[in-house]
Amino acid sequence: MNGLMMDRPLLISGLLTHAESQHGEREIVSRRVEGDVHRTSYRELGQRARRLANALAALGIAHGERVATLAWNGYRHMELYYAASGSGAVLHTINPRLHPDQLAWIAHHAEDRVLFFDLSFLPLVEAIAPRLATLKTFVAMTDRAHMPDATTIPNLLCYEDLLAAHSPAFEWPEFDERAASSLCYTSGTTGHPKGVLYSHRSTLLHAYAAALPDALSYSGNDVILPVVPMFHVNAWGIPYIACMVGAKLVFPGPSLDGKSLHDLFEAEGVTVSAGVPTVWQGLLAHVEGHGLAFSTMRRTIIGGSACPPAMLQAFQERHGVQVVHAWGMTETSPLGSVCRLTPDHLALDAPQRLAIQSKQGRAVFGVEMKIVDAHGERLPHDGHAAGELMVRGPWIAAGYFHGEGAGPLVDGWFPTGDVSTIDAGGFMQITDRSKDVIKSGGEWIGSIDLENIAMAHPGVAMAACIAARHPKWDERPLLVVVKKPGHELTRDELLGFYEGRIARWWTPDDVVFVDSIPLGGTGKIQKNLLRDAWRDHLLAQA
Repeated sequence: MNGLMMDRPLLISGLLTHAESQHGEREIVSRRVEGDVHRTSYRELGQRARRLANALAALGIAHGERVATLAWNGYRHMELYYAASGSGAVLHTINPRLHPDQLAWIAHHAEDRVLFFDLSFLPLVEAIAPRLATLKTFVAMTDRAHMPDATTIPNLLCYEDLLAAHSPAFEWPEFDERAASSLCYTSGTTGHPKGVLYSHRSTLLHAYAAALPDALSYSGNDVILPVVPMFHVNAWGIPYIACMVGAKLVFPGPSLDGKSLHDLFEAEGVTVSAGVPTVWQGLLAHVEGHGLAFSTMRRTIIGGSACPPAMLQAFQERHGVQVVHAWGMTETSPLGSVCRLTPDHLALDAPQRLAIQSKQGRAVFGVEMKIVDAHGERLPHDGHAAGELMVRGPWIAAGYFHGEGAGPLVDGWFPTGDVSTIDAGGFMQITDRSKDVIKSGGEWIGSIDLENIAMAHPGVAMAACIAARHPKWDERPLLVVVKKPGHELTRDELLGFYEGRIARWWTPDDVVFVDSIPLGGTGKIQKNLLRDAWRDHLLAQA
C-alpha cells in the first residue's frame, strides 16, 4: 500500500518561488567587479532570473545543455544559478583559478554552449576562446557602460542588455527531479579533472540537511557571507539554502583579502561565514594585526581542509566566534559531516572540547560512513583504527560525467581517498589523504597532526608536511614552512616545539623554509607540487 501524498518534484526553481513569496524584500548585497556595492532583493532576483531564462531560450539553450560561468560570488552569478537550472539547462561553474589548459579541456569536455564571465576574467576568456569549439556565445556579466572597448571575442554580448531585451514573464517548467541541475569539476591535481553532475533532487535534499540546527544551522535571522566561491561545489549549497530559509546574503565579489572581508562583515552585520582555512588565516592576521574585533559575526563554517586547532582557538577564545568544523568534497555536494558538540560534551574542560571540535564531526542525516582497511574490511569505530573513509547517500556521486574515471563505487560506497578514524560516538577525524600519508619503516604517520602542531607556533604563517624519501626508513616527514613576517624562526626551534606533543619518532626530520606554499584553485595546499620539489631533500642530505 502506498501513501496518499501529493507527488511534487523537488526542483531548484521551487526555492526561488518560495523566496519571492515568503521573504521577497530580504536583501542580497554584492561587492561588484565594477568596484561598487550593489543591493537587490529576493523578489528582484526572481524577476531577473525569469528574464534570464527567457534569454537562454532565445539563445537556443535546450533542456540538459550546459551553461558555463567564470564568475565571482555576486548577484548576477546567483541569477544564473536559478535561470539555468530552473529552466532545465545545466549550470556549469568553472574554477577560474585552474590552468588555462585545464579550463579549455573542461569546457570542451562539458560541451558548454554559452559562457557567462565577469570582466576580470576577460583576458583569460580571450586566451582560451579560440580553443572552445562547442561554445558559440560569450556574455560579459556587466552593463553597457562597462563593456570593453575592444576585444578579440567575436559578437560579445552584454549581460544587462540581454536581460533588458526579455520579459520577466516565464513559467518555470516541471520535469523529473532526478534531472541534472549543475556540473562541477574536481580540481584535477593528478590527471584530468572529473565532472560531478548534481541533480535537482540531490541539491534540494542537501540544502534541507545542511540547514538543520545540528548541521550548519542557517536561518532567516542570519546574514551569510559565503567566502567559499560559487564555482566551488555550488558555494557549499549556500545560494540554495539562503533562498530556502530567507537569510540575507552578502557576496564579497573578487575582494577576498582580510581587510575587504572584515570591512564587509562589519558594514553588513554578517553573522556567519564559510570558507577554507587559508582564507581565514588572512582575515585573522588583519584583525589581530590592527587590533580589530567582530561585532556581529558569531560563527564560521570551516571546511575544504582540516582546521588547525590554533586557528580554532583564535576564533573562539580571542574573538568569540564559534567554529563549526565540517567535511565534504565535490563528490558529496559537499556536506558529509559536521562537528557539533553534544550535551554530554558541555561538562568537559576546554582542552577536551577543543579536541572534539578539531574532528570533522558526525555524518549528517542522509549520509552513511564507514572506514575500511587495505582489503576492504570494515574497521571498528573506536577512535583508534584508521582506514579509508567510505560514504554513501542521496547526494553522493555515483559516477562521473561522460564516464570519466570509470565507475568509482565499491559495493555501493564511494571511496573518498581520506584516511580517518571514527569514534564510538560517530565523530570522524581525517588523519590524512591516502596519497599524502607518510609510511616510515612500515608505520603510518599522519601529516595533518604534524601540520597542526607547526601552525600552533607563533612564528609560523603556513605549514605543510610531506613524505620525503629516506635511505633507511623509506619515507620520513619533511616540514615546509612559511614564516610570519618579523619572526626569526630556526629549524631547531621549530622541531623542538614538537617535544612532548607527539611520539618522538613522528617528529619531522627537517624543515624547509620557503616564501610561499602553492595553493590550488579551491585554496587547498598542493602537496603534489611540494613533493615534486622536495621529495629527495633527505636523500640529498644523506
